[in-house]
Amino acid sequence: MPTACPSPNCGPRRDGLTPTLVVLHYTAMNSAQAALERLCDAGAEVSAHYLISGRGEVMQLVDEAARAWHAGVSAWQGHDDINSRSIGIELDNRGTHPFSEPQMVALEQLLRGIMSRWQIAPEGVIGHSDIAPDRKFDPGPRFDWRRLERQGLAAAPSPRAYGAGDAEAFVRAAKEAGFSADVDFDTLLSATRLRRAPWRTGPLCTDDFTL
Repeated sequence: MPTACPSPNCGPRRDGLTPTLVVLHYTAMNSAQAALERLCDAGAEVSAHYLISGRGEVMQLVDEAARAWHAGVSAWQGHDDINSRSIGIELDNRGTHPFSEPQMVALEQLLRGIMSRWQIAPEGVIGHSDIAPDRKFDPGPRFDWRRLERQGLAAAPSPRAYGAGDAEAFVRAAKEAGFSADVDFDTLLSATRLRRAPWRTGPLCTDDFTL
């Protein structure tokens, strides 16, 4: 069972919305305790539903039925107000090192429960960088998306064919995959690679259409 650590930074979901997404973040702080203090600080005006420490400890900050403040200005699949549409999970990680095994196991267990309770499909498990590519990079290149995909806890990439495979075609393909934030081409390409192929560099290529 998660440890209850209530945050004041939450409210009702708007327009009767319920969660259809899970957004994964890293804390970018030096410790889980420091992240917990910030996420529960009314002055910081930021929170998440859950925080998972590097040791695999799960803390619940906001009830799943409520709207936590984790996504900021963002968009996915043509929708905004991602806070009202999602459950946010913060992972204790600075973005400069791998995610620990206990933390990943705890995340997997938590995801199974959330996805079952809210009937969220694997396609609904996304990263902060997917919805806010001009501002965010988490959970970053060291996060093991393939591990989640193998367990049906995130969607595996699929090829998308669009004409000659030029920049305009890529933008259409990325939007079909869910990347609907209004950003420039280079930012969009970087965001999709961060999620699907963080090792890839250089100009647009055919493999970038596997999203």
